[in-house]
Amino acid sequence: MLLFPLFMFFLFAFAKVYALLILVQKIEIASYYAARRWQLESHRNVNYVGSDNRLQDDIEAKASEYIGFGGPSNQYGDTTEKFLDLVRLTGHGAKIDINRTQVWQVVTLTVKTRPINMPFYRSSGFTFEVTKYVPNRDRPIAFVLPGLQN
Repeated sequence: MLLFPLFMFFLFAFAKVYALLILVQKIEIASYYAARRWQLESHRNVNYVGSDNRLQDDIEAKASEYIGFGGPSNQYGDTTEKFLDLVRLTGHGAKIDINRTQVWQVVTLTVKTRPINMPFYRSSGFTFEVTKYVPNRDRPIAFVLPGLQN
């Protein structure tokens, strides 16, 4: 009878560790989704760059919902968010930063967790950050140096 609480403690701890392993995989998949969707739907013309803010917001909402942040269409509510102690970095949950360069667009997905305070185990919380480098074009083009054209 005295071993039952100890068994429950280890069961909960193993479930939490397993859930964090699944979270890492879900973050990787969500970052791939965000990078690929940004590559295919964002504008390259400077005149339309301002309208990409809505696209970034939509990508952030969908990626956050997939990771486990509670959303209006999430059938489980925010139980995943509470179990994993996820911290909301934006209104949707996960934070997506996009840095445009001439060759690559750098898409970074960031997810944080609260510190874990359990008996015999303490952590300062985890910060998961996945960076994807997305080319500006989805198909390769010939490289030509400016000024050396025949």
